[in-house]
Amino acid sequence: MAGQQRVYKQRIKSTQSLKKMFRAQELIAASRIGRARDRVAMAAPYARAITRAVSAVATHSDVRHPFLVEREDTNRVAVLLIASDRGMAGAYSASVIRETERLVQRLEGEGKQVALYVSGRRAVAYYTFRRRELAGQWSGFSDAPTPEVADEIAESLLEAFQAPADEGGVGELHIVFTQFVNMVTQRPRVVRMLPLEVVEGVAAVDEHEALPLYEFEPGPEEVLDALLPRYVRTRIYANLLQAAASELAARQRAMHTATENAEDLIRTYTRLANQARQSEITQEISEIVSGADALAAS
Repeated sequence: MAGQQRVYKQRIKSTQSLKKMFRAQELIAASRIGRARDRVAMAAPYARAITRAVSAVATHSDVRHPFLVEREDTNRVAVLLIASDRGMAGAYSASVIRETERLVQRLEGEGKQVALYVSGRRAVAYYTFRRRELAGQWSGFSDAPTPEVADEIAESLLEAFQAPADEGGVGELHIVFTQFVNMVTQRPRVVRMLPLEVVEGVAAVDEHEALPLYEFEPGPEEVLDALLPRYVRTRIYANLLQAAASELAARQRAMHTATENAEDLIRTYTRLANQARQSEITQEISEIVSGADALAAS
């Protein structure tokens, strides 16, 4: 019985240490989530504005820009996965990796060859363990991305998109990230970035409605040349910010649940330790009484 009591006390001590660590991680995530949400909110207007500008030029001009048309000289496609650097965030990384696997299977089912670009140590470790070749990888900033990091990723992807087919050029660019909806809901999302798939910010025009007159200086092709790379960088940065806010929210929620579970375990082990102690006392009293009875009988 004494051995059991000692085991339960050791478990209580180790669980208390884990509880402190979970609580600290929860507080760290809670202190950072506010800033991450502010950064998402601040980046959103610029992302919407440049999306509307690109949509307006693409809609009201007849330019066949390379970023707007399907490439027929290659079947390679690039997929950028945005995950986290650290664990303890519940199913955050697993969800976005699962969504990426579904996308990769769909693309390979269409006869396309996938070049995988990964951001976040968790996803890098996942694919490295499975000996999956990565075309590019970045890590160390998942909960606080910067515009410089977004520019570096965008530069690599744009270089692949503009490269000739015999030099590994890709015909499509997809991004898988986690959209931050609120503190409770974060959704994995797949977006085809290039060729430009969805024209956002331009309402459907009625057939009897006069079309607006646009004049581009120096010309629509030059405007697209300047806007589209900036559009890709802006969208990648916005997606990194969304993923960072989602990661922190998921970590705060997961650590709060882990703290509560640790408290339940401590209560359970404390009750078992008390039961073991009572059993030990009962056994000692029984042995004393038995010994006294034996002495009296002799």
